[in-house]
Amino acid sequence: MEALPFDPLPAPENGGRSREEMFSSLSLEMQEFIGREENLHILDYICRLPTEEIGFPEFYPRISRSMKGIKRPNLIYPAGKGLAVHIYPDKEDIRNYYIPIEPCLFRNLEGTVETVEKLLIDIIHDQDITTKDPEEKKKLLEKALEKTCEVEENLKETVMALGGKHKGKKKDTGKGKIILKNENNNKKPGIFENLKEAGKTFRTRKLQKVSVTPEEFNAIKYLMIRDKVRMGMLEPLLLDSNIEDISCSGLGRIFVEHNVFSSLKTTISFEEIEELNSFIIQMSEKVGKPITYRDPIVDTALPDGSRINIVFGEDVSRRGSNFTIRKFMRTPISIFELIEFGTIDYTMAAYMWMMLRAGMNCFFSGETASGKTTMMNAMTTFLPPDSKIVSIEDTPELQVPHKNWTREVTRTTRDDSGSDISMFDLLKASLRQRPNEIIIGEIRGVEGNIAFQAMQTGHPVMSTFHAASVEKLIQRLTGDPINVPKNYVDNLNVVLILSTVNVPGKGLGRRVMSINEIIGYDSANQAFNFMDIFKWDPGTDTFKFTGKNNSYLLEHKIAPRLGISENQVRKIYSELDKRERILRKIHQANIINFYELFNTLIQLEEAGLTS
Repeated sequence: MEALPFDPLPAPENGGRSREEMFSSLSLEMQEFIGREENLHILDYICRLPTEEIGFPEFYPRISRSMKGIKRPNLIYPAGKGLAVHIYPDKEDIRNYYIPIEPCLFRNLEGTVETVEKLLIDIIHDQDITTKDPEEKKKLLEKALEKTCEVEENLKETVMALGGKHKGKKKDTGKGKIILKNENNNKKPGIFENLKEAGKTFRTRKLQKVSVTPEEFNAIKYLMIRDKVRMGMLEPLLLDSNIEDISCSGLGRIFVEHNVFSSLKTTISFEEIEELNSFIIQMSEKVGKPITYRDPIVDTALPDGSRINIVFGEDVSRRGSNFTIRKFMRTPISIFELIEFGTIDYTMAAYMWMMLRAGMNCFFSGETASGKTTMMNAMTTFLPPDSKIVSIEDTPELQVPHKNWTREVTRTTRDDSGSDISMFDLLKASLRQRPNEIIIGEIRGVEGNIAFQAMQTGHPVMSTFHAASVEKLIQRLTGDPINVPKNYVDNLNVVLILSTVNVPGKGLGRRVMSINEIIGYDSANQAFNFMDIFKWDPGTDTFKFTGKNNSYLLEHKIAPRLGISENQVRKIYSELDKRERILRKIHQANIINFYELFNTLIQLEEAGLTS
């Protein structure tokens, strides 16, 4: 269901604003965008906006995080594949509206779609379709729709071009009537109200089509592909690369976390338990993890790689079934984008570059949604390019740029067959694969003990961890159920603490609160020695290099590997400065993309500029 936050004005054909006049008043950029055939529904949406109440929305071909400061945004931007989004201001709520502008938004096609579906069953059944590939299904559905729908204006243009007259009879498409055309005679098309009779006729007539306008056909095609092949009403949200999380907490609206406009409420909502449960069951079947009242929890990946968690049934979720989707980014966020966001700075990035190239073990720690996985993924560009990487995850999220990358994912079954494959199992197996780096999606159980054994035997490890400070991290590592021996903890070299914070004058943002070096365990005093090397200053929103000229790892681990003698260890800070300058110059050359940065670092290494 879609609940718009305004009463739409009449459609142009019903006395509303003229499409031509409205189009001429738009900016050139918006005219170019809307002028494409697949985007004309956006013009209809603008025609029906009560602009006298909220003002005319601005059009942005692209949006950026620099727009975070807009307090009451009223704007439209493309979401992809002919869709657009209207960020609509709500003066009475802290959350503004997120309105997907779809071809079917203002069209009552329920009867027509039902009729088309009945005809499609026969067509697709006759073709004996078995493909599971979404793109093949899409092409197949498009061809079937062309056989099922007669587009009136297109038909008229074709007939007139041949010198004939268009005799097609228009109909009320909202009632789903069927127009039959018999190519063997000149009789007028018959209209069948009875669907059973129409179904029988389909097998005896060569042509049977539903008469629709081009706008109706585009809307029907969009609806069919959206609901039958893709993820239904969630499709616009999944297409929008600016959305980070999609959340349904039960009955009511769906909410999204937007990387520019923070928390927004969508116009998509569930008002009935049956509707919500039906949608969730269909969604779970599409991802190959059918959900039931007996097994009401699913944690898996969507076809596009996004991570979804579903809790099904009112007995375990009092407001009704719920789900949360963590969006998958096709191109990972790079370290330079994180610098632009203010999450980290160049000196910290250069420090991590040196640590990871030297095989230091590193944890990215913080609370939920603090940016741990994003940061860890961005750091993979600093790993030696000739490394063999093994990643181990519950749900595949990482995207490593290295060619020699083994990607392993846990497996959970719903029976007593004993065929589950845990992170513990995969981590043990990885030690036999001679990896140069092991990346663990998240350590939270007994696999942590194996990870530290891997570190002990010289296998560099990176992982995320849920802890808000180094002290809490060590407490969790050495307690149940992880139980890492205390004298093993110093195998962990670097800990980044990340958090979502309220940045003065900028709103919510993610920051690396500190980068810490684990130095060792004092068994006599039963205390761990660690020091913060970098620290975020909330007053100025800058990072302080607190460990300058006092870094244990730089002076005692990295310097010897670079051939710096013990009495000249301070030269290591000149190397850090050099790498900081290199990163700045790469960024200034407008090389920002995750994969482009990785390739650039390879070229610099081959040229001997980073040795």
